[in-house]
Amino acid sequence: MAIKRKKILAIASGGGHWVQLLRLRPAFDGCDVVYATVRSAYQLDVPGCEFRLIPDGNQWNKLALIWSAVGVLFLIMIERPDVVVSTGAAPGYFGVLFGKWFKARVVWLDSIANAEELSLSGKLAGKVADLWLTQWEPLARASGPEWIGNVL
Repeated sequence: MAIKRKKILAIASGGGHWVQLLRLRPAFDGCDVVYATVRSAYQLDVPGCEFRLIPDGNQWNKLALIWSAVGVLFLIMIERPDVVVSTGAAPGYFGVLFGKWFKARVVWLDSIANAEELSLSGKLAGKVADLWLTQWEPLARASGPEWIGNVL
């Protein structure tokens, strides 16, 4: 009997969040991975991989934030991943939140840019994440997030 490969949704907004997510690619070996982000040009970063474009949103543009949440919800409903992994920000948070609703295991790795305190998305994601990580050792707490190193 063939073993079912795990389906991972690797989701992040643009810029450094996307770069950090790409650094995790070796951890996804042996899995079926769908990459989702906010810029179509990023498809060139994952040649031969499944790629989905999602709406961007942030706390300063509420309408875009709602649109992003709806887009990510539909993505989760269609893809039905076993695992959701995100490095941030708002679209990644929605991926973690909605992934949990659909019984996926979820991993949040807070951005290395958040050296002084966790990001807002990271604080929210930590409440639902199965594995909650920070890239800065001083930010680790017994209640989470954990620190096991950084990806840069």
